[in-house]
Amino acid sequence: MALFEVTANDRRIYEEELRDFLPGKILDVHCHMNLECHTPKVPLQPGEVKRTVTWPSLVAKQNSIEDLQETYRLLFPGKDCKALVFSNAGHGEAVNQYVAESAKKAGFPALYYSHPNQSAEEVERKIREGGFLGLKSYLDLAPKYLPEAEIRIFDFFPKHQLAKLNEMGAICMLHIPRPGRLKDQVNIQQILEIKREFPNVRLIIAHIGRAYTRGDVGDAFSYLTQAPDLMYDFCANCCEYAITELLRNVGPKHVMFGLDLPILRMRTHRIEENGTYINLIPPGLYGDPSQDPHLREVSPEEAEKITFFAYEELLAFKRACRTLGLTGQDVEDVMYNNAVHLIDGARRSIYGE
Repeated sequence: MALFEVTANDRRIYEEELRDFLPGKILDVHCHMNLECHTPKVPLQPGEVKRTVTWPSLVAKQNSIEDLQETYRLLFPGKDCKALVFSNAGHGEAVNQYVAESAKKAGFPALYYSHPNQSAEEVERKIREGGFLGLKSYLDLAPKYLPEAEIRIFDFFPKHQLAKLNEMGAICMLHIPRPGRLKDQVNIQQILEIKREFPNVRLIIAHIGRAYTRGDVGDAFSYLTQAPDLMYDFCANCCEYAITELLRNVGPKHVMFGLDLPILRMRTHRIEENGTYINLIPPGLYGDPSQDPHLREVSPEEAEKITFFAYEELLAFKRACRTLGLTGQDVEDVMYNNAVHLIDGARRSIYGE
């Protein structure tokens, strides 16, 4: 049985819109891995507020290395796909170990999923023992007494860890917090602070700073261009405006492709409504849509036109490229070369390879 269905409409979109647009080699810089047995089943404590949206967890219960490779085979036939892989928030050392072993077996680069309570020495030891190239973490690991809206970057990426990454020349995959997303001034100033104090950290701003709608962008790039070596990925982002403004302001050498797998196996068409995003989904596919305000079911007739989130993201990127007149070389840089350069630089700096 196939991992997931690829319909005739999916294949038509790939063949007509994406196959020739995409280069032969693809490096996905944002991929989560885990096994179902690693998923924590810890209920919320009384008074504790869930800090994450629900809908991503409805797509797949796990993403093994075999599932990941099969996903690329199904989504991108004829392409040579690799990924920068890491765990999910709060899944602990067992999944970090699984990621390290799987990445080595597949020849994929990987990041260690850190906790803010870890010392700089422990972080370095974990990175070197697992052959990792840096860190990924998440706002959910910030101290529980902090309301979600008040979490800051340094609450889950403390400076002692960033100082160690700076010493090592390692990668930091940053999913920024706060309701203001990319345009939030606290986020902007702390990103710039990281680059001032820790200039050797290879900092990636994930999801274009969670700018999933036009209003999330604001005037952020007028500030962030002060750090010209910042890198960005546009994973799980279908906002053509955000992708266009990113490419316009930082240039295609500072943008990388990512899919946030397994989430982008999802079937959805994303729209913007009242300043937020809504994932339009086929009826019955992901359970009760009322469990998350970002979900809305469509009719069975409309559902037949819905394709993979992954394709929606790439079609938005393609439209942005056309708007800006980017070349095939630019597309290849975004889809592959920029990530290779970043990853190879981190590997040389950490391991002397």
